[in-house]
Amino acid sequence: VQLQASGGGLVQAGGSLRLSCAASPRTSSYGMGWFRQAPGKEREFVAAINWSDDSPYYGDSLKGRSTIARDNTKKTVYLQLSSLKPEDTAVYYCAALSGSWSPISWGQGTQVTVSS
Repeated sequence: VQLQASGGGLVQAGGSLRLSCAASPRTSSYGMGWFRQAPGKEREFVAAINWSDDSPYYGDSLKGRSTIARDNTKKTVYLQLSSLKPEDTAVYYCAALSGSWSPISWGQGTQVTVSS
């Protein structure tokens, strides 16, 4: 499984970003998820979606300010971030998920920096 995350960058508080995670064509997973890790903090769950239906799941940290979506034809998952805050600054990782929603493979991460 190979995952390529992109879309991070520097944005001002209140701004938006769209992250993308492209999975290799042979990726076999139940779904895909996004996690983030801020300096000195543990990695935390942001959002997840499976490949077969449109029922997303969100963690508390960005609930209401994030939207996860997928494009099965491109084997790509997106994370739309809005109303960003400086505390959202972190490396955002995508992951392929098993049926129990456990990560089975990680992408390389993409840095999101929110300035005040």
